[in-house]
Amino acid sequence: MQTNRELFYRHLALTSDAPLAIEIEYARGVRLFTPQGKSYIDFISGISVSNLGHAHPEIVQAVANQAGKYMHTMVYGELIQSPQVKLAEKICNLLPERLDSVYFVTSGSEAVEGAMKLAKRYTGRNEIVSFRNAYHGSSQGALSIMGEESWKNPFRPLLPSLRLLDFNQTEQLNQITDNTACVFIEPVQGEAGVMEANPEFLSALRLVCNRTGTMLVFDEIQTGMGRTGSMFAFEQYGISPDILLLAKAFGGGMPLGAFISSNEIMASLANNPPLGHITTFGGHPVCCAAGLASLEIISREKLHDLALGKGEWIRNKLKHKNIAEVRGKGLLLAMDLGDEKKTRRLIELALEHGLLTDWFLFNPHSVRLAPPLIISEVEMEEAVTILLRCLDLL
Repeated sequence: MQTNRELFYRHLALTSDAPLAIEIEYARGVRLFTPQGKSYIDFISGISVSNLGHAHPEIVQAVANQAGKYMHTMVYGELIQSPQVKLAEKICNLLPERLDSVYFVTSGSEAVEGAMKLAKRYTGRNEIVSFRNAYHGSSQGALSIMGEESWKNPFRPLLPSLRLLDFNQTEQLNQITDNTACVFIEPVQGEAGVMEANPEFLSALRLVCNRTGTMLVFDEIQTGMGRTGSMFAFEQYGISPDILLLAKAFGGGMPLGAFISSNEIMASLANNPPLGHITTFGGHPVCCAAGLASLEIISREKLHDLALGKGEWIRNKLKHKNIAEVRGKGLLLAMDLGDEKKTRRLIELALEHGLLTDWFLFNPHSVRLAPPLIISEVEMEEAVTILLRCLDLL
């Protein structure tokens, strides 16, 4: 009989030539366990997904309860399903008043695609602006607005009428005009290696969008749900978007995403033509139940507030001659080693010592540090000790 490892390589489509290929038997809290009993501290949360760690009992119970009532019943938007309604109400109550209409999807890329269509439909324009080193997903539309050419070129032709600007360069914002349907931006660029937007830049961007009637889209797929020290990163900048994108941690570990706007704007997808945007599994009731449980836990335990202090604790502990810089917000951090080979080697060494870290798509000389928001000081101490020990070995 073939092992799971052999079957993995035989039957699963691989995303790279060198997957981690660690078999996971189960996961609890911030740890992953193999069939052989080896454990790993999850210091990346499945790329900012597992904000409440693994197998949180309240989320597990919410999933079981909803699965026992009903799962898929009808394509999204036709039937009234309690988990969708409750989650939409809960998330809207945490957002500015004009962000009061939620369209549920199943992933971040789908949220991006929906937002692109919504902005085009509402404005009647077709130009889309995004920023270099931005990551918005892998579907064709999301890939089109990605800000890194080497990842896009093998798949051309992509969408037309696109414009790439440089992040944090206010002088380039005059390229946003009356022809621009929308601007996509991450308030903190994740795959660039956790690069924060300057507050002055975002304020200027908001003003330009107001003046030109352009829709401002905040991609908070990676930064949302408490990771950066507030429930949504945009709250730290004193401005709000016209469309907000959520996914990753939004589903509490289940596949769930959303694009959120006003009722007025969202209504444009419902007519001329009707069903202007549809999804079969968007807002799956089990996923919404998990997402609601997750959101209630984060809010109740103020994990978004605690993320600031935990992130600062990690940054203060990570002092080493091989570290050029540790930057980020809350528990979305990048440890910059200034050297790609050192970064790759550190990730390998950390894995050998039981710590799961990662790199960034557009920043190969930085190590991703994004543990679950529930991580304790004892667990942070253990992870940092491993990192420092591995840094000594470089």
